[in-house]
Amino acid sequence: MILWIGAGCIFLAIVMAISIFGVVSKERRGVARSMAAIQAMSQSTPDMLKTELERPFAERVLGPLGDQLVGTGRKLVRADTAHRLEYRLNVAGNPPGWDANRLIGLKVLGMAVFGGIGFLYIAGMDLPFIRVVLGTALVAAFGYILPNVLLFNAGQKREKLMRNALPDALDLLTVSVEAGLGFDAAVDRVARNTDGPLASEFARLLQEMNIGVGRTDAMRAMADRTSLDDLKSFCLAMVQADSLGIPIGRVLRIQSGEMRTKRRQRAEEKAQQVPVRMMIPLVLFILPCLFLVIMGPAGIQMAETFGNQ
Repeated sequence: MILWIGAGCIFLAIVMAISIFGVVSKERRGVARSMAAIQAMSQSTPDMLKTELERPFAERVLGPLGDQLVGTGRKLVRADTAHRLEYRLNVAGNPPGWDANRLIGLKVLGMAVFGGIGFLYIAGMDLPFIRVVLGTALVAAFGYILPNVLLFNAGQKREKLMRNALPDALDLLTVSVEAGLGFDAAVDRVARNTDGPLASEFARLLQEMNIGVGRTDAMRAMADRTSLDDLKSFCLAMVQADSLGIPIGRVLRIQSGEMRTKRRQRAEEKAQQVPVRMMIPLVLFILPCLFLVIMGPAGIQMAETFGNQ
């Protein structure tokens, strides 16, 4: 109880010190904002107030609250956090309605919510003050990094689908080019006749080339939007073929063969991992049951034999 009272006194002292030091510099700005608000309310008509109240709750309340969370988050995170989040969003396929600012706000919101719930739960366990603080900090840190974990997981699932679909897409692209289509028309055929995240990437590549972006720049941008090594190597090979004047059909044929070889090697690698992964459930669950079935009756008979003596 004495520790809690001391912590409360320290917290109040910090708040009072911050208030005393900040009141001088913020007094004029606060008065100016108050006067501006009073003037705006006095000049507002009933129709304006009615229109303001008819706006959705999300625009009137949640929107400004989200802006405040984003502003607080930008003060807490590093300067390059927004750039890294944008890269992870590109890897995840840029889900509709999500951007770097919203993720920063969710990080702050998760830290506050998880930290508050964790503090209330841990404080009721009658633990020392230091453990309460450490436990609350850990739970708040988990809420802070949870959006990053979910975004990374979404990017990993999307890249897995792209890795599996890349050899078939390159085969279709190779056949189309060798049949006489241009590279742009072949990319359009791949984007139309396939589905999934890889088709979306090829469709975006075609859109960038149609609006005037050079093929080299569009391929480099496609490589920058992903962390998939196979797709990066394909983009770099096409850039080199375009700069050196190598026939695209030959490059596509080589890239298609390499992608199929890599997919077969990944399948063989997973097949070789099956015995190792089966060892744990075999030892923990199957073998004990076999021992009970085989050795159980013998053990019962031995116990009865020795018990009769």
